[in-house]
Amino acid sequence: MLFSEVSPRPHDTGLVTLAGQDVSEFALHARAVLGLPVASPSPVGGADQAAASCAVLADGSGVPVFHGVDDALAVPTAQVRLFGKPRVDGRRRVAVTLARGADVEQARARAREAAQALRVDLV
Repeated sequence: MLFSEVSPRPHDTGLVTLAGQDVSEFALHARAVLGLPVASPSPVGGADQAAASCAVLADGSGVPVFHGVDDALAVPTAQVRLFGKPRVDGRRRVAVTLARGADVEQARARAREAAQALRVDLV
């Protein structure tokens, strides 16, 4: 068995579960750690909906300042999650956009469109 990462916390790539299902990765993780029953997730918006995420990266050094959040949220079904990192040094994920669509392609296109609407300045 091979692992790319072992972490005792939910991973940011699982944020898509916040948009795509009624029980998020975080809720499932908490239930498992606490020994509570693990619910079976159901898709949000019905079984004919897909969800996608797109990472927003910053490259450099400084405190991230976000612009264009209103434009990102204007994309249909888009959500924006800003990670609140106090400082960035190097190339780091600082946010993620989430979106739903009628299929995977539409969901990905919406998530990318929302991500491209964001601008991150490092000050």
